[in-house]
Amino acid sequence: MSAEDVDDAARLLQGIVPDELLTPYKQLLERDGCQSFEAPELLGGQDVVDALVGAGMAYALPSGLTLSPRLVATAPDLALQGALAALSRKLVVAHERLLDGQRRMAATHPFPGILQAEADRLVRILTDGRQITDTSRALLGTARREWLVLENFALERPLEKLVSMPPPPTFEGKVRCRNIYQASCAEHPVGFKIMQMHAEAGEEARILPKIGMKMKLADEAVALIPLTPTGLSGALLVRSPVIVGALREYFELLWERAIPFGAAEPEMPLKQVHMDILKLLAEGLTDARISRQLGVNAKSTERYIRTIREYLGVSNRIAIGAAAARRGWI
Repeated sequence: MSAEDVDDAARLLQGIVPDELLTPYKQLLERDGCQSFEAPELLGGQDVVDALVGAGMAYALPSGLTLSPRLVATAPDLALQGALAALSRKLVVAHERLLDGQRRMAATHPFPGILQAEADRLVRILTDGRQITDTSRALLGTARREWLVLENFALERPLEKLVSMPPPPTFEGKVRCRNIYQASCAEHPVGFKIMQMHAEAGEEARILPKIGMKMKLADEAVALIPLTPTGLSGALLVRSPVIVGALREYFELLWERAIPFGAAEPEMPLKQVHMDILKLLAEGLTDARISRQLGVNAKSTERYIRTIREYLGVSNRIAIGAAAARRGWI
């Protein structure tokens, strides 16, 4: 990055970011990053490096399984966004009181434009894949109490490349990291390995048969929601305390229903008729033959098979047998 660009970045962050972080951040920008093991000496100590990462102003970029990661500076606009998110957490209570007052005013004098204008400033649409990825990393750095994730491993690159990605930090126990995975994640060998790595790093993980969407949520302040299955071509960055609060409640509802990663299911969730159909599916029988053999009409058979697919979290009947075998059902 040129000296002029670095100066522009400094002007953008001046007065928002403490000087003791701004100076090493500028150094990191000027060098276009450095090897992680070199960072403490170059930037003024491990405490400075930890502070930069903790503030979302820098992150470790994996260089593969054999090379050490590089410490790179977060883009200036995203660093500013992280700093503002940290400040916004201090204003959440006051902001909620403001919104409550606006709702009361709107009930007395209904001018919807007032609330709509405020809502527009609290939701931002992201369409650039690099920006979405950087924003996701920056959000992780802003978490101070909780980091919540819904994950189904819908990706635009091979899952194997995620193995070299470091697991989310738990900040020495200060941040509670919780992740709800779709069941199919654990059925993929690489996906299972990733989940194990994250669990060993301190993440709490649970599993549901099906997850409707991805989501990342930092504290009660900011959420990132995909607009596409993978989320790399479109996402919503939400700062509205009302919307983020609702997403948090949605996560907690799913968390209560989910099964802890590695725990046995409390009881067989399928009825006997489902198990009978499951065994016949594994033998390769068609829907028509299953209906005749069990004395069940065709529509009921289709409904039973659909229930089995939904519980196992698979999209077609071909994958049913493999998913059921992994659970020890057949």
